[in-house]
Amino acid sequence: MRVTLVHPAGFNFVPGQPDFSVLANRMPPIGIMQLASWLEKFGHQVCLHDCLGPYAPAGIAANGDQVLATEPEMVGFSATTSGFMDAVDMALYIRERRPDIRIVFGNAHVSSLGAPILEHFPEIDYLVIGEGEGALLDLADGKPLAEIHNLIYRDAAGRIRANPRRDRILDLDELPFPAYEKLAGFPHAYHLPLFAYEQRHGATMITSRGCPYTCSFCDRTVFERLYRSNSAAYTYAHMKYLRDRFGVYHINIYDDLFTARKQRVMELCELLIEQPLGVQFNCAIRTGHTSLEMLQKLRQAGALMVSMGIESADPGMMERHKAGVTLEAVRDTVRQIHAAGLRAKGLFIFGMPGETPETVRLTSDFILSLDLDEMNMTKFSPLHGAPIWDECVSGRSGSMQEDWRLMNCLNFVFLPQGFSSREEMDALYNWHVQRFYDSKAYRRRFARRLWQHRWSLWHVLKHLPETLAAARYFSANKAQIEQARREFPPHPRQPRGLRPQLSTELQVDKLLSVSSLRLSRRQAQGLIDAAAGGTELPLA
Repeated sequence: MRVTLVHPAGFNFVPGQPDFSVLANRMPPIGIMQLASWLEKFGHQVCLHDCLGPYAPAGIAANGDQVLATEPEMVGFSATTSGFMDAVDMALYIRERRPDIRIVFGNAHVSSLGAPILEHFPEIDYLVIGEGEGALLDLADGKPLAEIHNLIYRDAAGRIRANPRRDRILDLDELPFPAYEKLAGFPHAYHLPLFAYEQRHGATMITSRGCPYTCSFCDRTVFERLYRSNSAAYTYAHMKYLRDRFGVYHINIYDDLFTARKQRVMELCELLIEQPLGVQFNCAIRTGHTSLEMLQKLRQAGALMVSMGIESADPGMMERHKAGVTLEAVRDTVRQIHAAGLRAKGLFIFGMPGETPETVRLTSDFILSLDLDEMNMTKFSPLHGAPIWDECVSGRSGSMQEDWRLMNCLNFVFLPQGFSSREEMDALYNWHVQRFYDSKAYRRRFARRLWQHRWSLWHVLKHLPETLAAARYFSANKAQIEQARREFPPHPRQPRGLRPQLSTELQVDKLLSVSSLRLSRRQAQGLIDAAAGGTELPLA
């Protein structure tokens, strides 16, 4: 079968304004690249279309025409929440011109909401929930719909059917390397976040799936709790392939938790030390889940920077949203990272339930005290499949603006009770960002590493006209931008109030994460079963 897989552009900046985000960061859509190589392994013809790619046109119609030009029999959209309505608009465009093309949607947004999506969007034929390889291959092979697990579809009578979940892929080494070669402009026209790498060209990898933790804000409806990873040998071969085939010398490893299995990490480090590739990489660790020995090995193996999710410096916020991580443990981990010769990047979230101006200022003070090399503070966007979703939409902790296009971590869609307005949140956010990057410690580090960042500087100079235009635009149009934020019209077709359809396993995780009770998994399972029989759950 001829299949075209699409990464929709979605909404990547503020309402109604030009999208300048790709100037600083344009990364390959690793998900559809992995699906493409899997389908081709079994004889199907696959094209990729990245609507955020360097050669993609602007607008739904122009991108839809490029998809149609590949003459597909099936089109698959991998859409995040913020990209979903863009994907729907393009699917409708394709359907009106080629009604014979089968259209399938996947990714976390689809996995968390499930069947109700088909009720609202008749242009979509199938939903693939969870891990996509098996169901998408079955569809391409023409297997009877009723026999395809992880599939939601309409039967001959038009009734919506949801098939059971399928078993996860247990051996990720069965997967071929992602189809990087199918991505127009890779790697030279894609680039990693500026000033986060020293060598070019850059690429991304994912070497594991799933996460054993239950943070309140995380949607894990795709891979659920089961953690699986590529072997050290496979990961090494993947890195070597990127170097030899594409000239890639820096890799960002985007696992949720790269170091979850210490033995695998140590084995990979030994391979990279004994048979060096000359490739640097960045990866994520978890506070309390690493050691100085592991960090030293990562540095010897070529790691440049490690990031860790901290989220907040307020103890109450941490207990509520990221239990098991303490401020002292964070300080110790940062000291170990620096002692090992690595750069430390802290990841934070601004605007979750319970946030106040005081908790933000406390977090800002903590960030500056850590002497971090890099920092990313995300604007909180609730996800439908996250344990905290119900609280956000209930009105108990704040007010929610459920516009999917704005749920991209760049807009404050949730307003905690501790704030009077989203404008107040934006002002405090901007104050912190400016405070961090204007700090003497950051400027000193940046100046010291200027030559190491020469490729990032070259990228800025190469795109200097666009960069200056962006700076002028946002400095000269502040009032219009604020007005656009307030008056951004909702998409006429987006439904509101859809309830996530979580598996029993994820319902248990949700209960454990949001309940004030101290429960074992068995007790939580019992409460879920009781709720199925009509008993109200004690989530207060």
